[in-house]
Formats: sequence, C-alpha cells, structure tokens
Amino acid sequence: MLQQTLSHAPIYVWAILAFLLYRGLAASKDRVQSYRSAFIIPSVMLVLGWQSVAHGFGLETPVGAAWILGMLAGAGLAWMRSAPVTVDRVAGVVVQRGSWLPLALMMAVFCGKYAVAVALSIQPALRGDLRFALPVCLAFGLFGGVFLGRLLRTVAAWNAHRGAAIA
Repeated sequence: MLQQTLSHAPIYVWAILAFLLYRGLAASKDRVQSYRSAFIIPSVMLVLGWQSVAHGFGLETPVGAAWILGMLAGAGLAWMRSAPVTVDRVAGVVVQRGSWLPLALMMAVFCGKYAVAVALSIQPALRGDLRFALPVCLAFGLFGGVFLGRLLRTVAAWNAHRGAAIA
C-alpha cells in the first residue's frame, strides 16, 4: 500500500520535496542572504499550512481557530528562542546562523501534509472529525508559526538596525 501511495503522488510533490530539502540543507549552515530572500521559506511554509487547513477542513470551523492558535504559539516560541540576527542594511543582507531546525520543520510540514492528504483521500469522513482535525491543524499552525516567529525576529533586527543608522 505504501508503494502504491507513493507512486500515485503527482510529480510536483517530489519537486516541492526536493526544493525543501535543498533549502533546509542550506539553512543548516551559516549564510548571508538578501533581506527579501529571508521571506521565501516562511512564506512557502505558511501558504502550505494555510492551504492544508483551508482545503482539508475549512478555515471558518474550530480547526481554523486551532490553526491560528498554533501559529500564535509557534511564533511566540520562535520569537523567544531564535538566535540573534545580524543585518547589513547597506548591503541589503541578513546573516543567518546555521540551524537544523528549519529542515526538521520543513520535513514535518511536508510529511504531515502528505499524510493528511492520504488519510483524507482514504477516509473523507475525517474532514469532519474534530479528534483528527484539531490536532492536525494545531500542528500545522505551530510549525508555520515557528517560521513566522523567526521571520519576525529578522524583520525586527532589520528595523532596529535602520533606527540605529538614523540616530
């Protein structure tokens, strides 16, 4: 059954996996990236989580609220626990410290999204089962929130550096 499940996945799924692996491995090393590119992975991960909740369960249900609560919790956690960010506004770059956390989170989101899609295709009734939907959406929110919190730390460092340059 696993072989059949994997072989019926659309090709774009494997392209997304390859992209996430590439970006996750790059995130494991210290790197300098443009300020704009710091938004790419958090945006992708937030859209993937939002899309899973919206299309799988609906945002106007209690699971939408669970997703938002998870996102707030994840963002708060990441805000408090993220490493300091170094910015160079003149060069337009952000220095990111290497971490394996982004790769782990990306794989958790990818695998979770894939598993939920398979589960819903096999048992569509799970869409209305809050015992299934609430923890799934809370987890997607939590994962997305961690990316959001890390991005907010970067934005805050960028803006603080701007204020220091003006003073």
